[in-house]
Amino acid sequence: MNILILGGDGYLGWPTALHLADAGHEVAVADNFLRRYMVLELGASSLTPVQSLPERVRSWKEVSNKDISCFIGDLTDASFVEGLFRSFEPDTIVHYGEQPSAPYSMIDRKHAVATQRNNVEGTLNVLFCMRDLAPDAHLVKLGTMGEYGTPDIDIEEGFIEINHKGRSDVLPFPKLPGSMYHLSKVHDSHNIHFSCRIWGLRATDLNQGVVYGIRTEECDRDERLCTRFDYDEVFGTVLNRFCVQAVLGHPLSVYGSGRQTRGFLNIVDTIQCVRLALENPADTGQFRVFNQFTEQFSVSDLAVIVARVGTDLGLNVEVDAVADPRIEAQDHYYNAAHTKLLDLGLNPNLLSDGVVAHLIETVQRYKDRILPEVIAPRTKWDPR
Repeated sequence: MNILILGGDGYLGWPTALHLADAGHEVAVADNFLRRYMVLELGASSLTPVQSLPERVRSWKEVSNKDISCFIGDLTDASFVEGLFRSFEPDTIVHYGEQPSAPYSMIDRKHAVATQRNNVEGTLNVLFCMRDLAPDAHLVKLGTMGEYGTPDIDIEEGFIEINHKGRSDVLPFPKLPGSMYHLSKVHDSHNIHFSCRIWGLRATDLNQGVVYGIRTEECDRDERLCTRFDYDEVFGTVLNRFCVQAVLGHPLSVYGSGRQTRGFLNIVDTIQCVRLALENPADTGQFRVFNQFTEQFSVSDLAVIVARVGTDLGLNVEVDAVADPRIEAQDHYYNAAHTKLLDLGLNPNLLSDGVVAHLIETVQRYKDRILPEVIAPRTKWDPR
């Protein structure tokens, strides 16, 4: 297939590009380096050294003798997206190309507007180009489990059967997003669903949990191919932050009660899920939703795991509760269905002490690159 990866310079986009190129597909990546600029804006950086995209592509060519095409541009620029589609003629579009941080979207009005504009407008441009230039292509779009929020009922995969006043229908599952970022993803899902219903496009919406890890078979071939490791309060995930704090000897900062529960998955499984979706595409006019995660953990669960593994590695790890900067339920029911990818053949790589040990050892290796001042939470959902 001709596979176009939007956001191909990112944490997930780059390893996905390597994996699919290695599998024999014709792969092109498109990016405007927004993630890099936003991290610099905040005074942070990736713990792992990340080369420029052209250098990454050259390194991959040296290691694998396989090419990846590169396009530099902004998805909010309709002329760029049109040129991209005309030049590469994709069979599949893997869409990672969005601002990915909830805290970033909640910094202030400017960052909220930028998030909504970038994510929603960019996706709309992609959908219109699919309609006009690639109507048979399959869109594999990265959504988020955060679209659902934490309702007091089981979360289904995208749709729910409603019985009301003697009539029934299958409708999109209600959405309760917890940030402007998650809200932008809800808008995306509605726009994609509309495009499938009205224009006959085909799409798979991957509502993904929190991803951890940096090891993939392809990235491990050469240090120049490594992906990002963000640990700051805006772009860093909770597991990354805990591992950095453990190495620094800082208490693991558990927000609020620590009982907030979410779905998680290994980066290897993200790539596996994307490949399963594109190799088993949606039908014409079909909008599919897969809940993409393998396990559920609370924040305290993860703190306990990191403390245990860190102690085994000789670190002195303490855990501390801090005020939650977010507006979120501290105690809630959380039971989300995630069977559709398993039915397609997903073989989960579950969180183990070995995976956490590798993360901690990676932090130790690059300890001199840590910027301690960017870890503590500064972005508040309600700054009043």
